[in-house]
Amino acid sequence: MRKLADNEIVIASHNAGKLREFADLMAPFGIGAKSAKEYGLPEPDETGTTFEENAYIKALAAATATGLPAMSDDSGLVVDALDGAPGVYTANWAEKEDGTRDFAMAMQRTEDAMLERGATKLDQRTGRFVAVICLAWPDGHAEYFRGEAEGNLVWPPRGEKGFGYDPVFLPQGFDKTFGEMSAEEKHGWKPGQADALSHRARAFQKFARAMLGSA
Repeated sequence: MRKLADNEIVIASHNAGKLREFADLMAPFGIGAKSAKEYGLPEPDETGTTFEENAYIKALAAATATGLPAMSDDSGLVVDALDGAPGVYTANWAEKEDGTRDFAMAMQRTEDAMLERGATKLDQRTGRFVAVICLAWPDGHAEYFRGEAEGNLVWPPRGEKGFGYDPVFLPQGFDKTFGEMSAEEKHGWKPGQADALSHRARAFQKFARAMLGSA
């Protein structure tokens, strides 16, 4: 596994919610990071059919443009009753005709699709958030770190924290949705603690242990 030579990397994202979460997760490590948006980089087309492929596309584009290692995350909601949808198309389900994203609309679309499948009871509404972090170098080398958070989909949405589909995702073993949790509760992990909770924190935990020597 290739290690980071220094602590300066690019976060290959324009998503404000993801950037906030990465900032929270990276704060304890003193990593100097700027976003692709801060560099004025365009968003590449995500043409992959897996989380790994899309994460690599974004990370490699930023690494090539800046000459620095770049970290990208591709993530999504996988619903069992919908045969894994929306999956890698999670953000697409929120897209409006004008190109903006409306996640209230996306959550409603997901709910309607589950009802069409007869998924009305909580135990029929299982799913997981998946996040794949890719760290890519300008020469094309990449390392991958995958995190998953199991749970159930609830309705109506609960909470105004987090972003995306967080208000309808009830993580396994908890009585709060991600949308009702503070950032500290949602991530559920800091260096020295055992296990993360959110999918992104679990992926980052693997990254930190492999790349930064974190416990």
